[in-house]
Amino acid sequence: MYRPGHYGAALLVYAPLGFALLSFDFPGLAVLGGALSLALAPIPDFDQRIPLIRHRGVTHTVLFALVVGGVLGAVGWAAGTATDAEMATRLAAFGVVVGTTTILSHLLADVITPMGITPFWPLSRTNYTLRLARADNVIANYLLLALGVFAVAVVVSVSHPSLLPA
Repeated sequence: MYRPGHYGAALLVYAPLGFALLSFDFPGLAVLGGALSLALAPIPDFDQRIPLIRHRGVTHTVLFALVVGGVLGAVGWAAGTATDAEMATRLAAFGVVVGTTTILSHLLADVITPMGITPFWPLSRTNYTLRLARADNVIANYLLLALGVFAVAVVVSVSHPSLLPA
């Protein structure tokens, strides 16, 4: 998929976490998580700019998702240690979940394309594809974006209606 599709997939996958954060009255973290999801959504496709790395190779794997989650978790831990151990643990968990799920959302968006992905490399070289839409399909990309925006709007309206404009 292209960026609009990946942004939509990221928002769609992030919506349940955003709902939980808003429900437990953490609106700042909910917004931060959404922003991080959007910022991280295109990261796996940076492989197109790196010599000697095949597109939809290592950056399109569950292993890469776990690495990104681990890095974000470490950043969360470092940010939280300025406060206390409990905050460090919460921010680390937040970072792991947001980082991992965002990269996994990218994989989910790419698995619908004919090219597919090999998500379990290096354990398996099996390619998975649903062959639903080409990556450059404008309708599919903007449909994913619309679904993601809709999911976030529903989450905000249900869990924290005071954030909506009057």
